[in-house]
Amino acid sequence: MPRINPVHAETADTKTAELLGAVKKKLGMVPNLISTMAQSTAVANAYLGFSQALSGGTLPGKLREQISLTVGQANNCDYCVAAHCTLGKMAGLNPAEVQQARHGAATDEKANAALMFASTLVTERGRITDADLEQVRRFGYSDGEINEIVANVALNIFTNYFNHVAGTEIDFPAAPQL
Repeated sequence: MPRINPVHAETADTKTAELLGAVKKKLGMVPNLISTMAQSTAVANAYLGFSQALSGGTLPGKLREQISLTVGQANNCDYCVAAHCTLGKMAGLNPAEVQQARHGAATDEKANAALMFASTLVTERGRITDADLEQVRRFGYSDGEINEIVANVALNIFTNYFNHVAGTEIDFPAAPQL
């Protein structure tokens, strides 16, 4: 049961209704995450802007989804794991890759290095060692790409924590059990 209720476009103020309408036009639906964030258009706009900016970065969508799955699982966010299981498949992840990412791993060595780095960021709350940074660089990640990994982890921590506080109702197919 939600602890913070979603906003419905039909009853929202004009600014919020426009925001929700734009999301629906782009995605074909308004995920409960966004409609719940829309209790504050500043929060919803911040999330959408951050997400949109990172989608234009250099990390491929498939890797961004793997990071989302790694972080969501590490933070026990059922909403985000369910959402990113679906979104990950849409980005080209097969079921085995989705499951691996939930464990912070990937078959591809370069992607695996990024997921290990992302996992370390979560468990160590950003306090990585020089060796952690050197390890991800060894697999060919530039400083810009490392920055994007950090930003994707931060974006996902935000949504994980938001969903924990809000009790956001899951509107994606349930994630398979690990």
